[in-house]
Amino acid sequence: MLKNMLKRKIAPMTSSSKELTIGSSHLPVPVAGGGDGGLDYAAQTKLLAGADLSARLLLAQSQETMPEILYFLAGDQEAEVRQAVAANPATPVQADKMLVDDADDNVRGDLALKIARLLPDMPDDEQEKVRELTFDMLKRLASDQLPRVRALLSEELKSSRDVPVTIIRQLALDVAAIVATPVLEYSPLLSDADLMEVIAAGCADEALSAIARRSEVSEDVADAVVATFDVPAVATLLANKKASVREATLDKIAENAADVQSWHEPLTMRPELSIRAVRRVAGFVASSLLEVLAERNDLDHETTRFLTKRLKDRIAESEGEVQAEEREQAMVLDQRSLLDDEAMEEAIQAGRNDFVLEALALRSELDPKVVRKIIMSSSPKTITALAWKANLSMRTAIQLQSRTARIPPKKLLNARHGTDFPETGDKMLQHLKKMLR
Repeated sequence: MLKNMLKRKIAPMTSSSKELTIGSSHLPVPVAGGGDGGLDYAAQTKLLAGADLSARLLLAQSQETMPEILYFLAGDQEAEVRQAVAANPATPVQADKMLVDDADDNVRGDLALKIARLLPDMPDDEQEKVRELTFDMLKRLASDQLPRVRALLSEELKSSRDVPVTIIRQLALDVAAIVATPVLEYSPLLSDADLMEVIAAGCADEALSAIARRSEVSEDVADAVVATFDVPAVATLLANKKASVREATLDKIAENAADVQSWHEPLTMRPELSIRAVRRVAGFVASSLLEVLAERNDLDHETTRFLTKRLKDRIAESEGEVQAEEREQAMVLDQRSLLDDEAMEEAIQAGRNDFVLEALALRSELDPKVVRKIIMSSSPKTITALAWKANLSMRTAIQLQSRTARIPPKKLLNARHGTDFPETGDKMLQHLKKMLR
């Protein structure tokens, strides 16, 4: 079908005609076959010049409209009509050529989409002149003044193998990221040399990330991406499982990744990571990623031991930081006389055990280690004595037993008379002295 469309020539013709009713218009439309009663080309154009917009638009949209009429409509004063002609697959190539430089960007945009979509169906043995015209139109559209038109063409041609590679290269080197990114990410026509030329030209971040997302990225291209040290692009490359990245390149990334949070996780997941890089990465990634590294089965025993120790140290450091923060908050409340039963119960209910321990140590004037030892003992009497020493209520003492020390309900030491401590002060001091030994 395309072959016949593209081979149509523009020439005056005589033909028989029939009346076609379109909306409120009655147009004699030429019918192939000739005849003395038909309208000549001049008569046809004169008739169309007087047709209303809806009639001209329907003719421009129809694939049954004669090519001569479509050629005439390509010069219509209404952009809506010209746009319909540009999108019509039946439009002859000579008419398409008229529209390449149309003043309306919607016309040029629809023309770009149509040509790109019809290109795969063009036979290899198509007339050389027609192919040249088609490719020339694509080249001109790829240089359109508006990025939106060029972007439409790039999106449509991104996976094509039927377009001249020179046009794909032109789109890939476009300064507008919306134009370059589709072909950079998907085009099978771009070689490693093409991609590295784009990178060397200093492309936009989005374009660099598009290269890093390709279904296949060679080691040379990966090196070129990493050499830019563009944070999003390198993160994208690391996350691309189909990207081939040299061990030495990963070492280079690891040396510079400490302050780049977005590189940590994808770098940790790379199977090519060397022992040297693993040890370096272990010095700055989060504990959760340290666990991932420690679980790798391609590490030697010494490195596994190193990671396990590093993980334990990190957890201890983290716990220490949390305790210091909770201690500071408890001290602020204590200085403001707000570290009361209400504050304690709120913290107990929220499961803020570190805060509760620090608060108990402040109020009871006991060493935090002793307080922790008392809670860990799970002794109802000793925990109740601790609450008493901290000048807290029996209600809070019960909360400490059940929620902080997780003592079963049946073993809880309950209040006497509903609110009083069940033992004397002397007795409770004895319980506490035992923990101080």
